[in-house]
Amino acid sequence: MRIAFYAPLKAPDHPVPSGDRLMAGLLMRALGMAGHEVRLASHLRPFLRDPDAGALSGFRAEAAAEAARLRALWADAPPDLWFSYHPYYKSPDLLGPGLSRELGIPYVTAESSWSARRTAGDWGAAQDAVREGLSLAALNLCMTARDLAGILAGVPAARTARLMPFIEAAPFLARPPRPEPGHLITVAMMRPGDKLSSYRALAAALRDLGPGWRLSVAGDGPAAAEVKAAFTGLPVTFLGALSPAEVADLLSRGAAYVWPGHGEAYGLAYLEAQAAGLPVVAEATAGVPEVVRDGATGVLVPERDTAAFTAALRRLLDDAALRDRMALAARAFLRDERDIAPAAAMLGRQLSAVTGASDER
Repeated sequence: MRIAFYAPLKAPDHPVPSGDRLMAGLLMRALGMAGHEVRLASHLRPFLRDPDAGALSGFRAEAAAEAARLRALWADAPPDLWFSYHPYYKSPDLLGPGLSRELGIPYVTAESSWSARRTAGDWGAAQDAVREGLSLAALNLCMTARDLAGILAGVPAARTARLMPFIEAAPFLARPPRPEPGHLITVAMMRPGDKLSSYRALAAALRDLGPGWRLSVAGDGPAAAEVKAAFTGLPVTFLGALSPAEVADLLSRGAAYVWPGHGEAYGLAYLEAQAAGLPVVAEATAGVPEVVRDGATGVLVPERDTAAFTAALRRLLDDAALRDRMALAARAFLRDERDIAPAAAMLGRQLSAVTGASDER
């Protein structure tokens, strides 16, 4: 099929790295691996930072102009399916539902979400657009159980299926693990909000950890000064922003991956760490349990429980056999279940069921 791919929050070629950008690119590659011709439909980014700013009307006007451009572009050869990644109340899909109806093609979403709490101003109006898409969609692919429950609470008739979070694991699996004793790794952007909160929670847990460890942090951002201040006096090396290859090399030398994960939708960095052979210590919060198997590939502790986080770290540092078992299980989990190849096969089956197309089409 010819698939028009759209990511209203952040296109896969957006200049600022993030999990959203990475997942958008992964989905495009997976759809291509499933045998489809995938093209990025638009760079329109209707981001509503503030519910009361009144920006939605302007974005609707931009969307109308963009829809007209796409109609002209596709006059002779329209796509067979519209695929929208991560429409939600701050960044709704203002293009796909209308164009899909006009063209008579299936509309599919991945990681769409619904929040009953966001009813004010632009966010409330944007949720109406999200509801329209959820209702229209031939399939809404849910990457977490939390998103699935939210969608069905808001739109009970929505057609849903699960697609588990995945990565391209090959760059991490290709590097033999060389774990350095006591070497803890964190890879995360440094920005206000949940990221800064997680960094501060990690620093608090490490202060009670005792000897025998060091932490390497890969990441940068506007909250870098606040992050570094939180770790004052601790054996921490700040490496700044690293390339994907440099991250893979760093992870291959780690003993454990440590990140509380406040507010994480799921966290692709957890999957990258496990592919590299690092057991994870994190909080059982938000979407983190979707990507870490507690007791098998890592340890998940209760939310905001600093003492439990410290104890979990100490246990992994002191029990080499446990660390090694979790490391092996983590790599197998990524290779067998969360690599892009099985995800592409699943996507192919799901879209074939929606369109009635054969796998060979």
